[in-house]
Amino acid sequence: MNRTRLTIIAVLVIGLGALVVGMWGTLLGQKPVTSRAIDSAVRIGGPFALTDQYGQPQTQEILKGKWTAVFFGFTYCPDICPLTLQSLDQTRQKLGKDANKLQFVFITVDPERDTPEAMKAYLESGGFPKGVIGLTGTPEQVSAAARTYRATYEKVGEGADYTMNHTSVVYLMNPRGEFAAPLTHGLPPEKAADVIRQAMKEF
Repeated sequence: MNRTRLTIIAVLVIGLGALVVGMWGTLLGQKPVTSRAIDSAVRIGGPFALTDQYGQPQTQEILKGKWTAVFFGFTYCPDICPLTLQSLDQTRQKLGKDANKLQFVFITVDPERDTPEAMKAYLESGGFPKGVIGLTGTPEQVSAAARTYRATYEKVGEGADYTMNHTSVVYLMNPRGEFAAPLTHGLPPEKAADVIRQAMKEF
């Protein structure tokens, strides 16, 4: 087999792999995260005004003083969101003595259904990390928060059974509320903990 044929086969395999990833993301109701969502040259994070699961107003100040994993999702999400929250819990456990330095902020992209009460019931339903801060708001407030993180989402379908496509990257923010590193979807807890440790070391 000559070099030209090997090159063609390699290109076809890479292309097929990319197609499978895209199809898998679609089947799960999520858009695959692209590098543009985590481009280090683009500012990520900024002011927001939302409401937590206890009905209390919260702003970006809630990020100050702790390392924070910020994740956009919704309570009706069948797989990606609960799995991500569970993976974050495992990641925090891997941090050992630094575990108490990390908090989780879960921002809904479905404010139509995710009221503070719904967020509270979801996060207290079991199987999720303790202490997750759930944030919701008006559609305009949620849209503004998503824009500051360059997060994207869209409603898919009509009626009560609609779902949401959304960015699945987790944003690691430092104790000043600044973007530190992405925790991409599917990153094993051990690797995610390594990323966080490195960020803490460099802070």
